[in-house]
Amino acid sequence: MSLTHELDRYLSVRRRLGYALGTAERILRRFARFADGEGAIHIDTALYLRWHATLADAGGATRAARLSAVRLFAQWLSSVDPSHAVPPRGLLSGSIQRSRPHIYTQAEIAAIIATARELPSIYGLRGLTCAMLFGLIAVTGLRISEALALDRDDLDNDQGVLRVRQGKLGKERLLPLDPSVVTRLIDYLAERDRLVGSAAMPLFVNDKGSRLSDCAARYNFARACQQIGIRPHQRYGKHGRGPRIHDLRHSFAVRTMINWYRTGQDPAREMIRLTTYLGHGDPAHTYWYLEAVPELLDLAVARATDGVGAVQ
Repeated sequence: MSLTHELDRYLSVRRRLGYALGTAERILRRFARFADGEGAIHIDTALYLRWHATLADAGGATRAARLSAVRLFAQWLSSVDPSHAVPPRGLLSGSIQRSRPHIYTQAEIAAIIATARELPSIYGLRGLTCAMLFGLIAVTGLRISEALALDRDDLDNDQGVLRVRQGKLGKERLLPLDPSVVTRLIDYLAERDRLVGSAAMPLFVNDKGSRLSDCAARYNFARACQQIGIRPHQRYGKHGRGPRIHDLRHSFAVRTMINWYRTGQDPAREMIRLTTYLGHGDPAHTYWYLEAVPELLDLAVARATDGVGAVQ
């Protein structure tokens, strides 16, 4: 059987077990297409390295994600056919480090949303959806996967609350929204339904009324960023490298924390609220922003220094 056929079986099993497969599936689909193109029916290290050599350069985290996805697939296949060889851990050199986020200015966010709104499509739904999607992530810090998984029923208009059903590790949470955000979402849904001609279940949809895909969201975000100059233009419609859509989440968290320090609030007391709002499993993941963003670290040091002086 072709590796694409085996991959379909593998992904079906993992979905039934409750796994979310967005990024892993994209990686494995590309790998399987390459393997089928070579006529390969078994995975081994040499096949993986040949495939990896065809890919664009990437950071350590991306390389690790590629290797991990293929290793798991190979392990599953080798359990029923020993002819498959699992690529070893640490196959590719380079340490994995969490990259410093790009913290968008308010002007950059406004420009991204305005540019996204003008993205061309037959009915105008592409720009409408992308502008609302990017804006919602910017003001709530949602993960892109969480935002795309939202259904229209997840918005409680009366209470002003958004229900996030598919958070990381399957955790659900409720996000209170500013009334202005609720109003914009209601307006978006009304115009969206008018253009689509029906009240589609997914919150964010494409021109066909189907749920907007992760690939489409990232592509359109890259296009908007290229048009305003914060990502370099690429040939053949490629995304290139630069500030990411996930950095909107980072920017929300950082702006929230900076506001605590500037308004005299107690960061230690407020941190647990932000941790819960963002859906972090560990407060340490939220405290990471203190190290990742110099301005935040300076504010934290100044607050700590003031506290020591007051005690003395």
